Amino acid sequence: MYELENINIEGQVVTFIPFGDIVGYLTPYTAILFIFAAVFTIIALISKPEKQVDIAFGGDAYYTKNVSVKQMRFQRFMAAACGLATMGGVLSGDVFNFTLFTAMVGITNIGIVASIKNRHILDNAYEYGILAMVGTLPLFAGAAIIVATTGTLSMWILFTPLVTVPLVAKLLLVIGVLAEGMAPVYVAKAEITRAPGAPFILMVHVSSLVLFLRVIEIVISM
Repeated sequence: MYELENINIEGQVVTFIPFGDIVGYLTPYTAILFIFAAVFTIIALISKPEKQVDIAFGGDAYYTKNVSVKQMRFQRFMAAACGLATMGGVLSGDVFNFTLFTAMVGITNIGIVASIKNRHILDNAYEYGILAMVGTLPLFAGAAIIVATTGTLSMWILFTPLVTVPLVAKLLLVIGVLAEGMAPVYVAKAEITRAPGAPFILMVHVSSLVLFLRVIEIVISM
């Protein structure tokens, strides 16, 4: 019933997921991304937070930072929500839904980073939050230009030779996803990978990578 143009990066549709007028799908390419995101989401759900150990310079003293149950639950929830939003973006067959899932990933990434009660890390979470909000503008602007010029947001139509998507719309989508996925830059800056945020912080990197690979597939296919 549903057919997509068979291009090298995409391949034939393995299955489709109808949801009213919106029809999601999986190809060999997106199936790999989906499984990758699902595996790391499960890891985040079953993992326990790491305890950071700081050693005093010039002596033998050291101290550990314990993670409260409340903080762990919040981090785990945000990591799970990030994983679900990432998988939703991979499955989406509608450009607007893809932008919504991408925006949700940005919000959950902020939550994961901001859950650490450290001034230095919170400053970085604030900076990333501003960048993510600014990145929402080109993201939704790209979707708006697509629907205004083609009359549809369905990838089942956009991926066919029947319509031509403006190059500027494709560029705006990529820019928006890049801005939403800039969390790893601030994560590395805050050194949260060895802080109480690990291993939940892995979802920040996974979501950024998967969504970037997904948007590249979208813009190439249009």
